[in-house]
Amino acid sequence: MANDLNIILPEIILSLYALFTLVGGAYLGQDKLARPILWVTSVVLLVLAFVVVQGDTTRLAFDGMFIDDGFSRFAKAVVLVSAACVLLMSEGYMARRDLLRFEYPLLIALAAVGMMLMVSAGDLMALYMGLELQSLALYVVASLRRDSVISTEAGLKYFVLGALSSGLLLFGASLVYGFAGTTAFAGIITTLDVGELNIGLLIGLVLVISGLAFKISAVPFHMWTPDVYQGSPTPVTAFFATAPKVAAMGLFARVLHDAFGTAVSDWSQVIALISLLSMFLGAVAAIGQTNIKRLMAYSSIAHMGYALMGLAAGTAFGVQAMLIYMAIYVTMNVGTFAFILMMERDGTPVVEISALNGYAKHEPGKALAMLLLLFSLAGVPPLVGFFGKFYVLRAAYDGGLAWLAIAGVIASVIGAYYYLRIVFFMYFGEESEEPLTDGHEPILWVFLMVPAAAMLIGVVNLFGIEGAAAAAAATLVN
Repeated sequence: MANDLNIILPEIILSLYALFTLVGGAYLGQDKLARPILWVTSVVLLVLAFVVVQGDTTRLAFDGMFIDDGFSRFAKAVVLVSAACVLLMSEGYMARRDLLRFEYPLLIALAAVGMMLMVSAGDLMALYMGLELQSLALYVVASLRRDSVISTEAGLKYFVLGALSSGLLLFGASLVYGFAGTTAFAGIITTLDVGELNIGLLIGLVLVISGLAFKISAVPFHMWTPDVYQGSPTPVTAFFATAPKVAAMGLFARVLHDAFGTAVSDWSQVIALISLLSMFLGAVAAIGQTNIKRLMAYSSIAHMGYALMGLAAGTAFGVQAMLIYMAIYVTMNVGTFAFILMMERDGTPVVEISALNGYAKHEPGKALAMLLLLFSLAGVPPLVGFFGKFYVLRAAYDGGLAWLAIAGVIASVIGAYYYLRIVFFMYFGEESEEPLTDGHEPILWVFLMVPAAAMLIGVVNLFGIEGAAAAAAATLVN
């Protein structure tokens, strides 16, 4: 028991921190504590990310329900760092709009606990516990702006559709348990080794995939994404676009390889189809968007399609490609949302893309940084985003899915249009009569410039992510 607790120590520390701070905030008053709690929470998340990556062995806790291996450590590090970055970025925005309550960073911390459980889940019950802990916290932060109808609608829509996806996942899990006789991933894969995947397990697997596809906003379970991205406060939208996507994708890979690793031919077709639909819907639907947050929602759908392409390959290299892609994707999104947080006019947030007309004439440095991020999101060589797409395309091709790789290239070309359209507005659009004002905290400038610079500098060796992702994938796919 003591050894089990030692293995899950990071999760315990973060949970206790959130709970004790919640009680302290309730007694001492939220107005005085909101800013300090936000900064302390960010530091705790960064310290835990450093602690998590120190391990180098595979350890099991609670009879295999919790798995601490290279794969989970990689995903946890990305989740924790991205959550800390979003918290730091959000302070000024939330404070100016009277949204900076002490509960906000604690809800983010509790969501992070759920995500850490998700990527380490070795059992269907542990999977569901982590997924729901994350989801319940996200439902609340989505509707944090209580005086806004659109924010309340976003939270309600996310909650209702999230409950539906949880029902699908639970029904699928019950079928898997009924036909495999166990909820442990190790036991399920042993059952598959004995014989072929029967119809009950196959239906259960498809339902589980459906529930997980909702969490990464993959087609056809994407319908909540544009409205929730638009209605949520922008820092919350930035969080939705980063850490939860990594955790859900990690859980996706964990379930498919640890529980159904011997039935690759059965689930690869399903994942490939979801990947194809997500890439094309995200690319085409974003073209007509005028709201930059809705555009980023469809961009997210498309990018999850590319990441699923690596997973559809069903190989260790495919998992490595997916991990590389997600790490790069998170970096690009942190920088992009830092820029979106700067889009204000007279203290009012601006989300219309047309407001960026002539932006480069007033803010050439920020416009250049955004250009690098947009080109990287589009996969333009030689920026880092290109290498992310190159890895997943190669994984799909090596995995016998050449048609999917070709479709990915076509979707990428289509998707480049709406990124380049923003660049066109910034550099060649008619100058707006009321340009966007500049009076933002320096930390947003840092979170814009550092990811933008990383898109250029990272082409040298991807900051070592390639080797770390390979080692992480090797622990998941033997």
